[in-house]
Amino acid sequence: MKAITRTILVLSLVSLFTDVASEMLYPIMPVYLESIHFSLVLIGVLEGMAEAIAGLSKGYFGKLSDNRGRRVPYIRLGYGLSALSKPMMAIFTFPIWIFSARSMDRIGKGIRTGARDAMLSDEATPQTKGTVFGFHRAMDTLGAVLGPLAALVFLYYRPGQYKSLFLLAFIPGVIAIAFTLLVKDKNVKPKEKVSKTRFLDFIRYWKASPAQYRKLLIGLLFFALFNSSDVFLLLKIKDAGISDTSTIGAYVFYNIVYAAVSFPLGILADRVGLKKIFISGLLVFAIVYAGMGFSNSLYGFFAFFFLYGIYAAATEGIAKAWISNISDKKDTATAIGTYTAFQSICTLLASTLTGLLWMQLGPGTTFIIIASATVLAAGYITVVVKRR
Repeated sequence: MKAITRTILVLSLVSLFTDVASEMLYPIMPVYLESIHFSLVLIGVLEGMAEAIAGLSKGYFGKLSDNRGRRVPYIRLGYGLSALSKPMMAIFTFPIWIFSARSMDRIGKGIRTGARDAMLSDEATPQTKGTVFGFHRAMDTLGAVLGPLAALVFLYYRPGQYKSLFLLAFIPGVIAIAFTLLVKDKNVKPKEKVSKTRFLDFIRYWKASPAQYRKLLIGLLFFALFNSSDVFLLLKIKDAGISDTSTIGAYVFYNIVYAAVSFPLGILADRVGLKKIFISGLLVFAIVYAGMGFSNSLYGFFAFFFLYGIYAAATEGIAKAWISNISDKKDTATAIGTYTAFQSICTLLASTLTGLLWMQLGPGTTFIIIASATVLAAGYITVVVKRR
């Protein structure tokens, strides 16, 4: 545990409580929006626009954090906006107000992501990046377990009181903001002779970045183009006639596995190599999609969601740890922000592509295509991207 400094622990607690607040609302968001007369099309537009805004802002604010040499202001502002967005959703139900509140939440995520991950990277050594990012992912995902469970308990005793749940979600958000007051910037200096940062300036980093970074990003983004929303896995379970309770249970089970193995896999990645663990994670993902495409039993779905948790733990934090080792220290927030910005855009495209394939070819063939593309991405990264 020597690798886990006070700053890393505090940032991980901030993420945990923020995720509790967000995941309390995630399962009921579509139901709530329908209850205030949002059409399915409007819900899709709302979520798509919010995610696009978040994706692009990650790159911009990551670049801004590096240029100004500050981390903490972006962390505090980002988590603060996300916390404030929760009660806003319950105050008014006008579409423009709901869109503003949802966008505020996603912009908050965009503001904090690059700066927070750069601070995590600064607290680690190249030999402990997997451990640090794995620990943070474990704590973050623990919030994704506790949040839905808290929502289920609340709605069991107070069914249909969605607005009250949005107000309740403000409490863990405030706790997260309080924890951000415990972190401080350490020896971070602004870059010299830097012009005004424009919204899409992070795209220019592609040309200035190390060759290994570009090669890795090509593989990561190719995979992201086929890594659609988890909603499609849940829809596959529903198509098999599984109950809503079991479907939610499978999602919670996945997050429990994700949280439980993130830290151990991070430690293992530091010992055997980030690349080996990441490639293994992609291959597990391919197995999950190939199997889910033809599975129809509850036990089979839970088995694949167990593997899906292992995949997530082996890739999400590991990818950021790998990127932070490849990129220059002064550009860490930009490098991670650029990756997450492009990743968000690719994920939107992936969900659209998966939906079209599902409608034309059915879930079985769609999942086999996704699994095959993932194997190609794993092969590319194995051959082209060198370890560091």
